[in-house]
Amino acid sequence: MSRPTRRQAIGVATGAAASIALVGTAATSPGAASAAPGKTEAPAPGPAPFDEVFQGRRIQGAPAAADAHAHGQAHAQGHVGHDAVYRVWIDGRELHVMQHGSSGWSSAINHYERFATPLDTARTAVASLKGAHVVPFDHTA
Repeated sequence: MSRPTRRQAIGVATGAAASIALVGTAATSPGAASAAPGKTEAPAPGPAPFDEVFQGRRIQGAPAAADAHAHGQAHAQGHVGHDAVYRVWIDGRELHVMQHGSSGWSSAINHYERFATPLDTARTAVASLKGAHVVPFDHTA
């Protein structure tokens, strides 16, 4: 029986070290199962709802599914909005916001700028409006 060569021994050792490192990384990753049996981690939530006054204007935001009353109002006004993931209002008037995957959020006011959260988007829209009111967004036009 022949002995393994130095190259074969190094290959086996490197493979074993890589597999140990891979198992250790998977065990400590955020998506790994928690140490407490029977408990599962909830998926990461989307942007949190907000309600604040910014530069004298009331800005509000909430996930679309959590706001069934406003969704009903949108249907009554003829706005379907099935693709809306998050809704934002400035002084009670809806500001159309869009999520662009992982690159951020934009609004009808600041369409070519990206912001980290819908709150940042709403604040920038308030600053850009300079006291003007939000005009309803007509997605069919």
